[in-house]
Amino acid sequence: MIDKKTLGFLKKLSSNNSKEWMDENRSDYNFAKDDILNLTQALINSVSEFDLGIAKADLNPKKCITRLNRDLRFSKDKTPYKTDYYIVLNQNGKNSPSAFYYVHIEPNNCFVGGGVYNPQSTELKKIRSEINASFDEWNKIINNKDFQTIFPSGIHNSGTLVRSPKGFDDDNPAIEFLKMKGVYTQEPIADKEIQSNLIIKKIVDYFVKVKPLVDYLNVAIDE
Repeated sequence: MIDKKTLGFLKKLSSNNSKEWMDENRSDYNFAKDDILNLTQALINSVSEFDLGIAKADLNPKKCITRLNRDLRFSKDKTPYKTDYYIVLNQNGKNSPSAFYYVHIEPNNCFVGGGVYNPQSTELKKIRSEINASFDEWNKIINNKDFQTIFPSGIHNSGTLVRSPKGFDDDNPAIEFLKMKGVYTQEPIADKEIQSNLIIKKIVDYFVKVKPLVDYLNVAIDE
C-alpha cells in the first residue's frame, strides 16, 4: 500500500515546486521515496511468481522507479521536480525497449497497465509486422473476456498516424492497431484503493491479465 503521507507530499510538491521547499521538506521526500520502493519490491516479488523474465532479471527496486528531478536542459518548464512516480517492471531494465508492467502514482491520477508506451522506430516496425502477421493471435489476447473485464478501455496508444504506415494498405484488417505509435493498457486506481492493504493483490491481478500482451510484444521486439 501507499501511505497517505506519500500522496500528501506529492500534492504539496505540485504547489511548491522549488528547491528551497524540497530542502525544507527533505524528510517527507525520503519517506515518500522509501514508501514507493517498498511497494516496488513487493510487486517485484509477486510478479516474479508468474513471470519468469522478471524473476530472472533480479530487479533492483531503486532502478525501477522514476526520479523526481527533471532534466531542465531543453525544457521551457523550469520547475525542478516531477510530481509523480512511475514504477516500471521491465525484464531488461527500466530504460530498455522491452514491453513492461507499470504503476503511475500521483494524487487523483493513479493508474496501472502494461505494454510499450513510445517505442523507437525499429521496435515499432517489429510490433507492426508482428500484429500484421499474427492478427488472429493479437485478437485472441485483446478480446479475451478476462482481459476486457479488467481493461475495459482496451488498448491505448501514445499517438496515431493519420495515414497507414508504409507497407500496409488502408483496408488491412489490423490497420487500427498498425497506425498506433504505442500499444499499452491503462486503467485508473482511486487514491483510496492505492492506500488499501489490498492494493498489491489488485495491481498484480492487472499484471497477470496483461502478461499475454507484454509477452506478445516482447516476442516481436526480440526478433
